[in-house]
Amino acid sequence: MTERATDEKETDIIELEIERVAHGGHCVARHEGRVVFVRHTLPGERVRARLTDAEPDATFWRADAVEVLAASPDRVASAWPAAGPDGVGGGELAHVALPAQRQWKAAVLREQLQRLGGVERDVVVHAAPGDDERGGLAWRTRIDLVTDDEGRAGMRRHRSHDVVALDTMPLAVEAIAELDLFSRRWPAGVRVEAVAPVGGDRPLVLVDGTPFDLGRRRPDTRPNARSSVREVVEAAGSRWEYRVAAAGFWQVHRTAPATLVDAVLRGAGDVAGATVVDLYAGAGLFTAPLADAVGPEGRVVSVEGDARAVRDARRNLHDREQVTLHVGDVARTLTGGRGQEPAVAHADVVVLDPPRAGAGRKVVDALVSLEPQRVVYVACDPAALGRDVALLAAAGYELVDVAGHDLFPMTHHVEAVAVFSR
Repeated sequence: MTERATDEKETDIIELEIERVAHGGHCVARHEGRVVFVRHTLPGERVRARLTDAEPDATFWRADAVEVLAASPDRVASAWPAAGPDGVGGGELAHVALPAQRQWKAAVLREQLQRLGGVERDVVVHAAPGDDERGGLAWRTRIDLVTDDEGRAGMRRHRSHDVVALDTMPLAVEAIAELDLFSRRWPAGVRVEAVAPVGGDRPLVLVDGTPFDLGRRRPDTRPNARSSVREVVEAAGSRWEYRVAAAGFWQVHRTAPATLVDAVLRGAGDVAGATVVDLYAGAGLFTAPLADAVGPEGRVVSVEGDARAVRDARRNLHDREQVTLHVGDVARTLTGGRGQEPAVAHADVVVLDPPRAGAGRKVVDALVSLEPQRVVYVACDPAALGRDVALLAAAGYELVDVAGHDLFPMTHHVEAVAVFSR
């Protein structure tokens, strides 16, 4: 990043002093009084940056650092140059040393909790097992590609629909790398998904959602074609197996399921004989360990909005009579309405793993009505967590613990597990 492209206009390039990190993988700088969110840089650096979004009347601008004039000691050679300036999304911190990536994410978590949640916390972001040894690479068990007009597999340029053909995807686990997806020619304009489950199943490739036979180079349209994978999770001294639709949701980091199960069980505490509600439960990642923790005298109520995930959960949990599965909108399922009885009247513990937008007021109000003593919240977005912290605090729930987990190295994303007590 020491030279700029010759076709860039001089007016598109500005020199900036970088101040601090911001949520979303940017850093903050100022140009003539205007805030500029800059990618591919670090606090304390001085850079030349290309403006990528700079409407004259905009309250802030966006830019990509294209030349480093004074580098941070935390800057390293990019682990994925294709995700650099003008490149694909999904690797915006590849120029940052791993310890500094975690400090970056901890700073964002702290700032969002303080600004949106009104709480001051010194948050630590923990490395996932094995990531330091792998240099923060080879962790994704699922990758999602698109093909260009020539049938080359790649990813979309950041904030663009343009497809950038790739030679490699260094965040993918070795089993996906061995599929050699980037040397092949695919149909133009298709979506290529590759899944390499943890636990022994061979990888599976889908093209536009249909299983694909790599050997025969054609879709596998047989009625019994394999469309799901077996995932094995070992955590808290136990082992669980799950059957999950290949196109369905599952944590993408190879150790994320075990890491999060450990954290959720610790956060829930001793729940033997208790009633636990598992919201946004998916295919049952937390439901199965919670069912074993409450035992036959307890009860786990699972709520999930995606019918396919609930079908997977039913298969994964069929032998646990203490589990009740519900499919539907989370808030409505908890509160009832439209002729529907509430799914549960009371809970000792509520576990929730909401989507990036967070739980929001309706779901928080619904879970608070269950009067749980403890809430364990798995968050994939610091800002959403901050907003929901404020809602829970207003309802009488104190944030007693929060920890970050670096389950998305080389990106700005961070997972957090927060525990609340009434």
